[in-house]
Amino acid sequence: MGLFYNYNKEGPGVSKNGPEKRTFVKFIETFFRNAWKMIPVCFVYCLLFIVPGLSAVGMTTVTRSLSRNKHSFGLSDFFTAIKKNWKQGIGIGILNIIITAFLILDIDFFISNPAVAGKYIGVIGLGISVFLIILFTVMKFYIWFMVITFNMKTSQIFLNSFKFFIINLKNNFVMLICIAVYWAVIYGLFILGLVTPLIAGILAILTIFFYPLYHYLVIQFGVFGAVRKYIIDPYYEENPDADIELRRSLGLDTPDADESDFEDLI
Repeated sequence: MGLFYNYNKEGPGVSKNGPEKRTFVKFIETFFRNAWKMIPVCFVYCLLFIVPGLSAVGMTTVTRSLSRNKHSFGLSDFFTAIKKNWKQGIGIGILNIIITAFLILDIDFFISNPAVAGKYIGVIGLGISVFLIILFTVMKFYIWFMVITFNMKTSQIFLNSFKFFIINLKNNFVMLICIAVYWAVIYGLFILGLVTPLIAGILAILTIFFYPLYHYLVIQFGVFGAVRKYIIDPYYEENPDADIELRRSLGLDTPDADESDFEDLI
């Protein structure tokens, strides 16, 4: 059936006899274990950000491996994923930009247009627009994972991403909070007037060289459990002997194969 791409790259995995760690601990260990060696990948991610979709495809592939305790070759895996998925990646990237821009313009309209701002219809329209941009932000958590993991049409990817917004609400909320906290801290520093040239330089370094890893690892830890439960496991139940090596590439034969989510953070 060919659900997964085969990278044929085995990592050390996790001892089957080791105690199961809490998701938060696994996330922290994974981040700091890989932070320094991921600096080149994060830098290239930022350089390619101007090309819609390509950076997301590459970083999702690398962090998917890291989050499953599998070895990644960093930039090699990054560019291999782009080579395999560049057409769909760019297409979805352009769609993402169009949809996001449209929703931002909607929000601006309901806030700044005197004809509706502050009025009943304006409040309703603003609320709907804010909800839609949150919905689409969460959908993007799943969109890129499915692009690099499954052979799906773009319409199927968007439909499934919408479904995961509904069925994985708890993890979606935690992912949003984890990502929003970083930007809220930066915004707060600017609002309070605490951003000196030195602080600005530190924030720039963190954002370019470390934040992409943090952002995508949060997503990988949050989405995998639901995707496994509703897509991957049903496939292997129907095809128990299929894609054995690919199953291992996702860490499904290790203790960390248990549904990985943020349930122990709430």
